[in-house]
Amino acid sequence: MANRVLIVDDAAFMRMMIKDILTKNGYEVVGEASDGLQAIEKYKELSPDLVTMDITMPEMDGITALKEIRKIDPNAKVIMCSAMGQQAMVIDAIQAGAKDFIVKPFQADRVIEAIKKTLG
Repeated sequence: MANRVLIVDDAAFMRMMIKDILTKNGYEVVGEASDGLQAIEKYKELSPDLVTMDITMPEMDGITALKEIRKIDPNAKVIMCSAMGQQAMVIDAIQAGAKDFIVKPFQADRVIEAIKKTLG
C-alpha cells in the first residue's frame, strides 16, 4: 500500500509542486491544508503516514501545528518545509519533533530522500 501523505502549505502552487513529486514517486496524497489549524483537523480526520508542513502560514504556523499534532499522535512523522534557511526555525522545528527539513524551492530528489528516510 502506498504511503499516505498530508501536504500543508499556504501556497497552492507549493502544494501542487509537492503533490506532483509525491504522486510521481508512488505516494498517495490523501489531503491538503493551507494553514496549521486545517492541518490539525485533517490529521485527525485522515491519519496520514507522513505530513509535509510549511513553517510560515496564516492562522497557525507550522511549528505550533506540529506541536499540536504530536500531542494527538506522539509518533506523527512530520517533515518541515520552508523558504527561509533560518537556523533558529529549523532548530525549533526539530526540537518540536520534526523528522526532517526541506527547503524551497523543492528539489524532487531531496524531497523523496527526506520522505524515505522519515518513513524508514
